[in-house]
Amino acid sequence: MQNKLQELTEKLYSEGLSKGREEAERIKADAQKEAEQIISKAREESEQIISKAHKEAEDIKERILNEVKMSSRQSYTTLRHEIESLISSNALKGPVSEAMNDNALIKEIIKTIIAAFSPQSDKAAELSIILPEKSKGELEQFITNNITKQFNQGIEIKFDKRVSSGFKIGPKGEGYHISFTDKDFEELIGSYLRPRVREILFEK
Repeated sequence: MQNKLQELTEKLYSEGLSKGREEAERIKADAQKEAEQIISKAREESEQIISKAHKEAEDIKERILNEVKMSSRQSYTTLRHEIESLISSNALKGPVSEAMNDNALIKEIIKTIIAAFSPQSDKAAELSIILPEKSKGELEQFITNNITKQFNQGIEIKFDKRVSSGFKIGPKGEGYHISFTDKDFEELIGSYLRPRVREILFEK
């Protein structure tokens, strides 16, 4: 009887131990599987974060490079314009200033411009001319003795210290004058000269 009880006890113990081991193995396998899933998910999320970070870094790098390129192009274009203007200005400043201080040339320009104000009209235009203060004697006498008589016009003559060379002309009483100073001629001639300067300096 005792032997049977011992056999039964051993059998129950053996079955319980076997079931315990199986349960333990199952729990261990489930835990391992869950751990692998967690690790796999963590790796996937990590790779996504790294990939996103790389993409954002590349986007930032590309934006910075584009901005640098654009700024470089703008700076280069600005510098080119400044060089063109400087060279044109230096090339023109002396000759234009000398020409606009030549009273003989100014007289011819004034005569041509006055004639252009009313070429086909029987009634001469009433004009106002502003001249440099330094040219007062010679140019005032020329306009009074020659221009007024030749074109039969009532011309108002003014002298202004702010006009360093050349002259300004416009209809009397209208409140505006067309400027023919050395700076005006420099800008006019420079607009034709700068493309040639650009071609010589940069196009080749």
